[in-house]
Amino acid sequence: MSLANRLSRTFRKTKDIIVKIHFGLALAIVALVACQPKAPPASSDTGADSQIEAEAAIKEPIVIAHRGASGYRPEHTLEAYKLAIEQGADFIEPDLVLTKDGIFIARHENEIGSTTNVADHPEFADRKTTKSVEAPPHEGWYSEDFTLAELKTLRSKERLPQFRPQNTEYDNQFDVPTLEEIIDFTREQSKIHNRPIGLYIELKHPAYFSGIDLPMEEAFLKVLEDNQLNALDSDIPIYIQCFWPQSLMQMRDKTELPLVYLFSSQSPPEEILKANGLSDWSEMYSAEGLKRISSFADGVGPSLDLVLPSIVEGERVESTLIADAHEAGLKVHAWTLRSENMALPEAYRKGDPSQADYAIQTGNIAQLASDLFAADIDGLFSDNPDIIVQVRDELN
Repeated sequence: MSLANRLSRTFRKTKDIIVKIHFGLALAIVALVACQPKAPPASSDTGADSQIEAEAAIKEPIVIAHRGASGYRPEHTLEAYKLAIEQGADFIEPDLVLTKDGIFIARHENEIGSTTNVADHPEFADRKTTKSVEAPPHEGWYSEDFTLAELKTLRSKERLPQFRPQNTEYDNQFDVPTLEEIIDFTREQSKIHNRPIGLYIELKHPAYFSGIDLPMEEAFLKVLEDNQLNALDSDIPIYIQCFWPQSLMQMRDKTELPLVYLFSSQSPPEEILKANGLSDWSEMYSAEGLKRISSFADGVGPSLDLVLPSIVEGERVESTLIADAHEAGLKVHAWTLRSENMALPEAYRKGDPSQADYAIQTGNIAQLASDLFAADIDGLFSDNPDIIVQVRDELN
């Protein structure tokens, strides 16, 4: 395995670990949905179509700043979101976890040691613990063990300093924002830039938080209600995304906002497939699987490899996922475009592989974005929204 491929695995491991853990549940839910009547086709009064009206001033396909402009600033900080907006992103993406006192904060996961300076605070040394949060046991500090007031004493830092050393210049400068702060910030930025800026919000670990008496779904919708956002005619366009189908189902009848089901290509063990009547994981995102998903979601968020061509027995095979999803009435917003060679498919890498820093050199992310837009994708998540916006605008 090449250096770039080895580093690529490390680069993506956080999200991949989380994705893997959701498969058993996803299969069970999809099997359940398969027994239910098919939802009627989308019409002008459904969430997906009404959202087009709500986003009339937003260009399509949309560009979603993945954790903000996280290729240039520490992720999930107001500064990362601000830069993304300045770069032209249509939506910023806050991932949400909960504090001990039930406040939503923006972190990619509830372990905060990798993205804050909590390890430098001796007063919190005794909070370090080992937990299994839908993944193998991991030692660290967890958001649910801290009040918001305590978390506000911490400062954010770059998650991937070995890959993005330039971002460490901004370590220990920005605090951990709450959902309420992000909403206020987004409204302020919309006025400054005289354009609508959307929120593409992900609920993280909802089953885990429910298991520790911090259920997310109703509390989240209440925050939206309190801020006049749980409606398609609100001033901030919103998508709600989750890897957990039952969370989307739980919210389906309580919001008209569009819901997006996230998944990747990684298959669960064979015994789980068989237990749920599937011979192969690809059945879940097949044309029929996508029709079932359309009964509880308005869109899908597949990993990039699922919308790109693959090589099967030496032959190039085009993906039909985008067309199949559109046929099912679903939007397709794929994740995640990153500029580093190690995060790009091999065909889009640039430079000399023998160079020591080849893995973190900038690859041909612009061509990848162009190819995906040409495939009629509805939106892309990226750590580098400036590049994707430029490609989208040039094509338009």
